[in-house]
Amino acid sequence: MTPIEGVPSALALAMRAHGFTGLTEIQAAIRDRPDPRRDLLVSAPTGSGKTVAIGLALAPDLSEPGPAPRALVLVPTRELAAQVRGELAWLHHAAGIRVALCAGGADPGAEARALGRGADLVVATPGRLLAHLRSGAFDPRGLATLVLDEADELLARGFREDLGRILARAPAGRRLCLFSATLSPAVVALAARHQRDARRVEIAGGARPGVVHEAIAVAAAERDRVTGNLLCLTDPARALVFAGRRDGVAPLVRHLEGRGFRAVALSGALDQGARDAALAALRGGGARVCVATDLAARGLDLPGLDLVIHADPPVSPEALAHRSGRTGRAGRAGHVVLLAPPSGRRRLVALARRAGIALHWRAEPAAEEVAARERARLLGSVGAEAPEAAGSDAALLEALRGRGAHHLARAFAAGWHAARPRFAPPATPSAAPSAAPSAPPSAVPPAAPAGGPVWFSLNRGGGQGDLRRLLPLIRRIGGARREDIGRVRVFAAETHFEALAPAVPGFLTALGRESDGPALRLLSGH
Repeated sequence: MTPIEGVPSALALAMRAHGFTGLTEIQAAIRDRPDPRRDLLVSAPTGSGKTVAIGLALAPDLSEPGPAPRALVLVPTRELAAQVRGELAWLHHAAGIRVALCAGGADPGAEARALGRGADLVVATPGRLLAHLRSGAFDPRGLATLVLDEADELLARGFREDLGRILARAPAGRRLCLFSATLSPAVVALAARHQRDARRVEIAGGARPGVVHEAIAVAAAERDRVTGNLLCLTDPARALVFAGRRDGVAPLVRHLEGRGFRAVALSGALDQGARDAALAALRGGGARVCVATDLAARGLDLPGLDLVIHADPPVSPEALAHRSGRTGRAGRAGHVVLLAPPSGRRRLVALARRAGIALHWRAEPAAEEVAARERARLLGSVGAEAPEAAGSDAALLEALRGRGAHHLARAFAAGWHAARPRFAPPATPSAAPSAAPSAPPSAVPPAAPAGGPVWFSLNRGGGQGDLRRLLPLIRRIGGARREDIGRVRVFAAETHFEALAPAVPGFLTALGRESDGPALRLLSGH
């Protein structure tokens, strides 16, 4: 890290108050840019401190007088909008900057009133911001800077047209800053169309120091059991477990709860109140495990997150990086474990290689390994000298002394183990699982013709001229290579495409996955 010196004094004061002792690489690059009012095209890995970097980039315009709002930050999800708003609010609080949030799931009337009181900085999701634009509650004429945070995800979720409408309403002289974990061709094309002489800032991604990536080959039927055993082994203060489909979240939560874990769910199947409550429980200690879809992979900062488990493997290098980036943030240590069916091992290795991550393969946790860790934890819990008892506790302590050390030790150990989550041994004492992979009972994808191509429909369309735009999106959804996509037919509101045999499993897995944006369905009759 580099020293905080050179940051505006009000922001430096806020950063020190929040425990910052220096700037990350991306934050230092934004502070040291020679022209603070030039457009920015920024690529930095997940967990590198992009939100504070955005706050630093906005500082020059927010310090200038002018009609409110002076700056707008657009993000792809409601959860991320709330988090970014919170980060920017404390960062700019000492400077007197008023920050408003406009996102789906909140009261639009309350948002309109906040805008009417004169918010200097607005953090919003595209759909809700457009609604306030149409109603006149949001006046863009004073905007000096517009930021697209997680620009690649904004485009992947189908917000391209919304972004175009918002940009068209912004003043001609406004700055446009694009922040993204990856500079995909779609992001670069958006920059070329809407930015002027943008300064490009790229921070290297790949594996981060202090973050260990392990992988385990596990039959699908054993996924939940092994996930719970990993939690028993590592005993994290907070853990995030990723499921590939929203209908796979609740069964996994029930399994973990049945074994004694305090677990919550986070997916698009829940209303906003339930999603907010799940995040609050994880942050506040009411839960130690959150089972989530990829909805939680983008931008969310969950303090003290020790462990990320990919219960279902990611579908792309970008998904791997974003999921794993929830731990080991801002230089801290982290632990990531990926589960994959034995038949998917080679594919997972290839994904990790493309993401610049080295995987360390290990066996699933054994009962002896977990028991040894638990013994060490038990002894550690009584290692410190207890405070002197007083009052009725002193009388109780005196009575317990008469029971004898051996009796008390056995009672204490029994109470300890009764309160701990339970290890689950394999159903049979066989060696490595050899069953063919299959999806959880609640999440079985449609069967595909053995070895043959399968047709799918994507809820995005246009004309044949849009094929160049749609193909990268199709490949990203299924984690497919260019040569694995056959015929493509573009209609006004949807696109039909043929997935060749090697790509079919990836697209079948994507059916029913979190789909706030592009969504797939299986076609018949081709």
